[in-house]
Amino acid sequence: MVPSPSTVGKVAQIAQDQWGLVTRRQAEQAGISRATFARLVADSSVIERVAPGVYRLVGGALPDHLALRAAWLQLDPAVPRWERRPNDGVVSHRSAATVYGLGHLPADVHEFTLPRRRQSRRSYVRLHQRKLRDDEWATLRGLPVTRPSRIAADLLADNEDPEAVAQVITDAIRSAYDSPGNFADALAPHAARFGLRRGDGLSLLRRMLELVADPDRERWLREAQNDLSLNAHGNRVTQNRYRNPIGSSVR
Repeated sequence: MVPSPSTVGKVAQIAQDQWGLVTRRQAEQAGISRATFARLVADSSVIERVAPGVYRLVGGALPDHLALRAAWLQLDPAVPRWERRPNDGVVSHRSAATVYGLGHLPADVHEFTLPRRRQSRRSYVRLHQRKLRDDEWATLRGLPVTRPSRIAADLLADNEDPEAVAQVITDAIRSAYDSPGNFADALAPHAARFGLRRGDGLSLLRRMLELVADPDRERWLREAQNDLSLNAHGNRVTQNRYRNPIGSSVR
């Protein structure tokens, strides 16, 4: 049976603002019965399955990070992308570094941060619990993603290789995705683990930059010191002078 134009139109309307993807739950909420949706899947000329409960509109361009996007939609399959809030899940840790293109840590598992404790039965998904501040995440290529300074702090908390984390930091600062001061601030809770004075994020940032022997580290450290001085006087450094990654938009 050929799918009706109205059915295909409903699927396309959801998918067009969601990287060409649609979930079965979203289709049901749009008035498409389970039987009709099953016929669409069986026909395979309209949609194809990319993950459990997530489907792609056939004929459209493949989005980047397809598996990650599908896993993010699975977190709350009834809610479309444009209605999601950070409390519904933010891409974080290794997954976030990969979306930015920072460092070289493989992201075989899709990682997300939520404000409440939650577990996933999917082996390829790892959920972290943390309440993120508004300045700790941004919208990148349509996905909510933790900012690089938060990524670095999260990776250290996960006991990732310090040199690998240092590479993430260096790539982010050099690409102007985040500020040295923000990194020093985010790294501060981990300073004591490295034998440094408790809360001394600036010294830990220096230690990280020395691991990769970046030639610009002294300039970046001076900038971090200046940022921290401004913060100490109540003038919190913002992201305004740092560019956003290609294809991103920040709330």
